[in-house]
This record gives sequence, C-alpha cells and structure tokens, in this order.
Amino acid sequence: MNIILNILWVVFGGIAIAIEYAVASMIMMLTVIGIPFGLQTMKLAVVALWPFGSKIVDDSWPSGCLAGVMNLLWWIVGGFVIALSHLGLGILLCITIVGIPFGVQHFKLMKLALLPFGKSVGWH
Repeated sequence: MNIILNILWVVFGGIAIAIEYAVASMIMMLTVIGIPFGLQTMKLAVVALWPFGSKIVDDSWPSGCLAGVMNLLWWIVGGFVIALSHLGLGILLCITIVGIPFGVQHFKLMKLALLPFGKSVGWH
C-alpha cells in the first residue's frame, strides 16, 4: 500500500517539493557555513520524495547543545515558514477523506522542518 501511496504522492506534487528542497540544499552547500543547513534540507528532500513508510527518529547519540543552537538558527532563518507551509497543506488535504493520508505526511514533514538537527530518517 505504501508504494501506491508514494507513487500518488510523487505524481501529485511530491516531486516538486523534493526538487525544491534539493535545489535549496545545493545552494546552501555552496558556502561552508551553509553545509550543515544544506544537509538538513536534503533530509527534507528525501522524506518529501518518498514519505510513506518513512519515520523521523531521534539520533541515538547525544548531539549536545550544538543541535539546539543550530535548530534555533534554522527556525529563525526559515524553518518556521517551511513548517507553516506544511501545516497549511496538511490541513487543506485533511479536509477531504481521500486527502487525509497525504495531510498526515505533510504533518510529518512539518515536524522535521521545525527541528531537523538531531533527527534522522528511518524506514519501516
């Protein structure tokens, strides 16, 4: 079932979201300062491309206060706006019964877009 939902996701906009995240990631990685943020955006691109069957998990090793500082910078620079866009799309999709599974995936992306440092993408 996940494969069918992922194919529908990709056809109806998931590919556009993933490409946007991948391009933004590459642009951020042009500078040394932007590399950590580009890596986090690449995580978003991976989940945005194939969200069904993926899960967001906390990293097993303690990331310390650096992840907290980086999450704060991420949140201020644009993570909050990204999360709001996923929230809006999720609510819009959850209005219809057919769109609920896709709305839930946007809520998953919203969670990762808010605090990406210290998180990783797992598959089940």
